[in-house]
Amino acid sequence: MRINRTMSIAMAAGALALVTACGGNGDSMAGHEGTSSSAPTAPSAQPSATFNDADVMFAQMMIPHHEQAVEMAGLAATRASDPEVKELARKIKAAQDPEIQTMKGWLTGWGKPAPEGGMGHDMPGVMSKEDMKKLEGAKGKEFDTLFAQQMIAHHNGAIEMARTERTNGSDPKAKELARTMETAQQAEVEQLQKILDRL
Repeated sequence: MRINRTMSIAMAAGALALVTACGGNGDSMAGHEGTSSSAPTAPSAQPSATFNDADVMFAQMMIPHHEQAVEMAGLAATRASDPEVKELARKIKAAQDPEIQTMKGWLTGWGKPAPEGGMGHDMPGVMSKEDMKKLEGAKGKEFDTLFAQQMIAHHNGAIEMARTERTNGSDPKAKELARTMETAQQAEVEQLQKILDRL
């Protein structure tokens, strides 16, 4: 009995060391977006042992929010006429796709369900079905203008959610991702506003 208990303690300590090592590696890459890696750097999908309801809500709400942004960005390839709009849409998709997978990994690790069936209209910045249909039906300059307007509202909603996570969350990686999102999307809002001003 004592041997089993000693082995259990040793295994638990080993697992803790492994989790700590994984966590350290994930955090050390944070903010290194300019690395020469071929894939976009995203925070580790390995969740922290310390999380709370705010972390879970952040992931469950941000996943469908990001999915809508990726859908909006995907439309730009065939509908946008402005090169800067096309390039920014490509960047948004490239950044948010990996973040979706990261947050899904956290929810799995926390034993919490991933969101299903879209999103509620009370979510900050979410586009209505009518808004999405308008965007899908637009082309050229009309698309560019609508895309910029809608993505500004969408990003502002994500920034609000990220700030809530930074204030109320507990998981260090979730809070770090929220900080990264807030910084990146604030810069994109400013870029989108400049695009709108010149269109």
